[in-house]
Amino acid sequence: MMTWKRIGVALALSPTAGGLLRQAAHVARLFQAELFIIHVGNVTPEARLAIENLAATTIVDNEPAYQFCWETGDPVSKVLAVCSKNHIDLLVAGALKKETVFRYYLGTVARKIMRKANCSVLMVTNPGERVSYQHLVFNAEDSPYSRKALEAACWIGRKEKSKWLHVVRELKMMGLALASSDQCTEEEYHDIQQNLLHDEMSEVEKMLATVPHEGLKVNVKVLSGKSGFELARFAERKSADLLIVAAPERRFSLFDRVFPHDLEYIFADLPAHLLIVHSRKEAQNG
Repeated sequence: MMTWKRIGVALALSPTAGGLLRQAAHVARLFQAELFIIHVGNVTPEARLAIENLAATTIVDNEPAYQFCWETGDPVSKVLAVCSKNHIDLLVAGALKKETVFRYYLGTVARKIMRKANCSVLMVTNPGERVSYQHLVFNAEDSPYSRKALEAACWIGRKEKSKWLHVVRELKMMGLALASSDQCTEEEYHDIQQNLLHDEMSEVEKMLATVPHEGLKVNVKVLSGKSGFELARFAERKSADLLIVAAPERRFSLFDRVFPHDLEYIFADLPAHLLIVHSRKEAQNG
């Protein structure tokens, strides 16, 4: 059962602030959570009034309940400090739809938050668009944290009455590579491929059997190709509203900056809103 009771939103004075706040409020209502509106910047009376008015006009009848957190200083460290202090379960932040190569290697505020946050993170693209999540794509990777992320995907899908939940599994290419280099016949290669597909489908079905998903239309898909890249393109083809992945087991390193982690391929060109489920925080919440 999902236990996200405190949701934060990193809000700046920008043309997309209203849309981002609507997204955060929508998710907070889904989870019946309290919303923390975090603003880092020069907190002038004018800025404070503008954000307070934005909240008053966006969040009607105090639903969800919300409070403000005003900070000055480095945006990343201050946002994360607020999350830690207030025991935030999910942080909502804006992300660039597409990044340039220059920004890709320097990193953005959103990318740094994604790497350093100790809670789940929802990266929002095109925040002015509709807020419901009707087409979900879940990355069923081979990770100890995947089950908790699938639980989040199914929970959101059931609450939203989503049209589809696509559960995507990556075909392990190492087995096919070894088969092709072992001088097997075309028929043997085909049999190996089918066995690998069957094994991956079985792993997904085992995972699904442990998570409530009654009423959800679930499509299981096994992909082959470049990890992360193929997942993003699949989400794009399905016009996904939300892509759900488990947080990686370790923090991103300098090595990952040169040879990107799967999430980095996705983040370089987001196909949809991206929900990164931080299961270690979920485990702490019980």
